[in-house]
Amino acid sequence: MSSGAIGRLQAYASLVKLSHSVFALPFTLLSLLVATDGVPSLRLLGLVVAAVVAARTAAMAFNRWADRRLDAANPRTKDREVPAGVVSASRALALALAAGAAFLLVCWLLAPLCLWLGVPTLLWLYGYSYAKRFSALCHLWLGTALGLAPLAAWFAADGAFSARLGAPLVLGSAVALWVAGFDVLYACQDDEFDRERGLFSLPVLLGRRAAMWVSRALHLLAFGGFAAFGLMTSLTSFYLVGVALAAGLLVWQHRLLRPDDLSRIQAAFFTANGTLAVVMFATGCLDLYL
Repeated sequence: MSSGAIGRLQAYASLVKLSHSVFALPFTLLSLLVATDGVPSLRLLGLVVAAVVAARTAAMAFNRWADRRLDAANPRTKDREVPAGVVSASRALALALAAGAAFLLVCWLLAPLCLWLGVPTLLWLYGYSYAKRFSALCHLWLGTALGLAPLAAWFAADGAFSARLGAPLVLGSAVALWVAGFDVLYACQDDEFDRERGLFSLPVLLGRRAAMWVSRALHLLAFGGFAAFGLMTSLTSFYLVGVALAAGLLVWQHRLLRPDDLSRIQAAFFTANGTLAVVMFATGCLDLYL
């Protein structure tokens, strides 16, 4: 592969923040493994991973296209691929639509009912890009987008609605609260810009200090949801140790940030949350297989 092709692939991977798959994929796989008693078929496993990657790519590429003018005006985001001219706006949109089509194709391969459910899911993912234009609850919109993944993976394993969906619903809700909580913290970086542009977020509505307290409350609820999922599925040994470690990471995340000091936002956002997802997946696997 030529250096030019490699550079283009790196640009597109950066455009859709491929590394941020570490937030959603571990919980999706954990849900799938629990639903199948640790032995999903290779076909099911491959399709679920493909669905997550396609959905994330569609959502992120569309977000970069929808926010291209806002990103260009914001000093923090003006060097992103679209405003910087590394990836054209038309190609970002084309990628979003192609990835969306791929997601629906994977849903169809899973089951016809998954395709019908995939359509509103994809619209929800696209819709997040506009949520901050009209609602301070945009953080919960994003959280729900990621929280749907564990529920969808379990449904793909079962192929039908049943009482068993209660457990992944709890896990998905916990993921949604966790993501919304750290998105509130991340949005603190742009509160002044968003206020000037008439955009909505909890830091804009409440101020940084109060928004950080809301984030703590969301993470406390998420912790309860993570623990409840373990109790509902008999992941009670290693997994609950993982939940305790996750609680420690959440506390550390909040201790890194203050309303007047966001200098350690990258450690709080990526390191703490990425580690949390991996730890909970790993400890859940230890319970399943040992």
